[in-house]
Amino acid sequence: MDKPMHLIEFETMLIGRHRDTTMVRAIRGDRHLDRSAYLLLNRIQLEGPMSIGQLSEAFGLDASTLNRQTSAMLRAGLVERIPDPEGGIARKFHITEEGRHRLDSERAGNIRGLEKVLADWAPEDAAAFAAYLRRFNIDIERLTGKPWPRP
Repeated sequence: MDKPMHLIEFETMLIGRHRDTTMVRAIRGDRHLDRSAYLLLNRIQLEGPMSIGQLSEAFGLDASTLNRQTSAMLRAGLVERIPDPEGGIARKFHITEEGRHRLDSERAGNIRGLEKVLADWAPEDAAAFAAYLRRFNIDIERLTGKPWPRP
């Protein structure tokens, strides 16, 4: 298990396992956003209103999956459907104030969880880790042809 690719595979598997442990989801109970809503809201926040077709292209998911996910978000009041601001035919999903509030709250909770995990890290170590994670994700996006917009 000393080969770098084996170690990376193992550690990324554990990141997925620990994801909910490091975040404050357990403390907040049922009020947290599910993973799909968190990802979709983040993308819409970065890009602006998006149609099902645009979300399908961005995430590589079929329309039926996205219809289920966005329907749940509509029922929860996290998004609303609006006419295309650019005059297109397809209606687009726009984040509501409730959606923005919940996304900001979820992100803040995630950051607090990460701060607890990294509390004993030197600032330069945390910055280096962030840079490597960014590089890792950008390389995955390059290979998949699905870049993620960054703030």
